Amino acid sequence: MGLFNTSCSTTQKIELMKPEPDDAPPIKYPVTSSYVSFPINLTVKDIEKQTNKALNGLIYNDTILDDDDTEVKIWKNAPILISQEGERLKTIVPLKIWAKVKYGTSALGLNLYDVREFNLNGTVTLLSDIKMTNWKVTTQTELQDIQWNESPTVSIAGREMKITYLINPTIRIFRSKIERMIDESMGKTLDFKSNILEMMQKVAEPVEMSSTYHTWLKVTPQELYATEAKLEKNAVNMNVGLKCLMESFIGQKPKPAYDKSKMTLKPIANLPDRVVANITAVSTYQEASRIMNENFKGKVFSSGKRKITVQNVEIWHKRSKMIIALDMTGSINGRIYLAGFPQYNPDTKELYFDDLDYALETKSKLMKSANWLFQSMILLKLKESCRYSIQPNLEEGKKNMLKYLNNYSPMPGVFVNGKMNDIVFEKVQLTNTSIVAFLNITGSIKVNINGM
Repeated sequence: MGLFNTSCSTTQKIELMKPEPDDAPPIKYPVTSSYVSFPINLTVKDIEKQTNKALNGLIYNDTILDDDDTEVKIWKNAPILISQEGERLKTIVPLKIWAKVKYGTSALGLNLYDVREFNLNGTVTLLSDIKMTNWKVTTQTELQDIQWNESPTVSIAGREMKITYLINPTIRIFRSKIERMIDESMGKTLDFKSNILEMMQKVAEPVEMSSTYHTWLKVTPQELYATEAKLEKNAVNMNVGLKCLMESFIGQKPKPAYDKSKMTLKPIANLPDRVVANITAVSTYQEASRIMNENFKGKVFSSGKRKITVQNVEIWHKRSKMIIALDMTGSINGRIYLAGFPQYNPDTKELYFDDLDYALETKSKLMKSANWLFQSMILLKLKESCRYSIQPNLEEGKKNMLKYLNNYSPMPGVFVNGKMNDIVFEKVQLTNTSIVAFLNITGSIKVNINGM
């Protein structure tokens, strides 16, 4: 195969041996974990709202008398009020209580029992300590006070008798039941573990960052960390840290790789309030060829009377370098091959080839038969065009990512806000199938839980 001149025209036809792509295994490149820290904030008012949703009408119903000699029914009479008192939650519950109590003795083989029904109507005040165990925020509630709206009564022979002087010292009969009821309700409202794991499921679903560039961001959660939950400034606050892999893919939507059952949950004392994201951006040579073709579209390269137009660009990998095949028409018809390793210019935010040159066979053929192309300004102009700015990609990527930091709600009741600094390009590496770019992003994120 070789190069020859036509006799009736200045047009030359070139046919060269194609530098075949490597069939070596892909280069193994490290995927660095990213760390995303975000504070979670659940206001006391929201806890109050959720507790009122959970407790309505008949809120407790114990119909078994023989287990502890009591049957109890408790109704909520009015909305529950919850506020912060020091480092504890103060809960005020307006209640109506009906109870049946069995009392007596079985001494000397005699079963002497009686049963009485009690009616109570008042407001109960409770204080709850907050702690977190195994990623679940729990409360330990103590009944502090009862204010009666109506004097407690007991049913004797069909008549209601006031027993305020008796019921206050013996309120322990109902106390533990009321405390347990509040703790169970709070436990459901403050179940961060299931909510966070569900949120991670949403996070792991690849997101299309740009329909123009067919770019997808894939986040794979690896580990979760959390600080102790604290009650401060009328909210339950905790910091959560996510260790994850962040990868950007160009082309088809990648498959998520998250298994909730394998997620490790670890307690930790302190977490930084910032995001450190290391994103691996993977671009196939097919996609890179498409972008490069956009750069060459409609361009004519000339030197003196000679000129060429690049019709198509194709890129692949060979021996740790990138081969750029240019199909051209004009003073030369055919395909030539350039070879080089991509570099990155952080000032212009461009990928370029500082050592780009003709591939070996192309160079030898051109020196023999088309030396004008080898020596002319056309080669320099080709080299200048064999670059492309990733500034639009970075700007569009940042713009699209900011959408997820502006009151974004991945699930009902969860709102994400934050800020992001510039995307910093770190390095580029080639595999036999793709160009792999390594990016670094810093910023901060805040997550509010409201109405979950």
